[in-house]
Amino acid sequence: QSLVSSSEWLQHYGLKRNKLSLSQILSQVGFQHRKDYVTTLGKPVASRYADGLFPQYKRAQDGSVYNLTAKKELILHFVDCLIGAIELYQQRMEWLTSESRQIFGVIQEQCIVIVLDFGTAAPSEFDLCRDALSMVLVEQVIQISRFNLIRAAQDLTKWQQNCTPVSEHTVKSAVTWLWKLDHMTAVSHSSSAEALLEAMGDEAVSS
Repeated sequence: QSLVSSSEWLQHYGLKRNKLSLSQILSQVGFQHRKDYVTTLGKPVASRYADGLFPQYKRAQDGSVYNLTAKKELILHFVDCLIGAIELYQQRMEWLTSESRQIFGVIQEQCIVIVLDFGTAAPSEFDLCRDALSMVLVEQVIQISRFNLIRAAQDLTKWQQNCTPVSEHTVKSAVTWLWKLDHMTAVSHSSSAEALLEAMGDEAVSS
């Protein structure tokens, strides 16, 4: 599954493309009950010829009324289409909230630096952080172009001097570097800001 943005996914799979928004469905199963301004009365007046002839649906958003003329078969067709669309949305949500995406979201940029600030985490928390970071490297970073890792500390540590092209080898190297980091290292109040400034110093970095 490719890491496409939500807007791109909606354009490809969404309700609009399949004409399944409420307005689009209503336009295909009936017609709007019209009002027109009557000069002699000095007010808008709705036509009455459809009253009692068709089932009617009133939209809560704008109060417009639609006369429904579709046969049962067409309604059932839209039911099937909507169920299919709902299933696609559910699959998309499950994917967006699974594995590393649940923690980091979806990485869309092609050149990134991950700044690691472990602070004074306990050994178990330190390992949990490294597990999560390993996961995002293997699952998401492997699909972009370039990356780097910087550890915020009094003595700032970088995996590579500049962003490096992504490959299986470089991702494995980054994971190995991550697991070789010392648990405790001297920190300062400004170490996080310094690491961020160092990350932004690479002009190629987009995030």
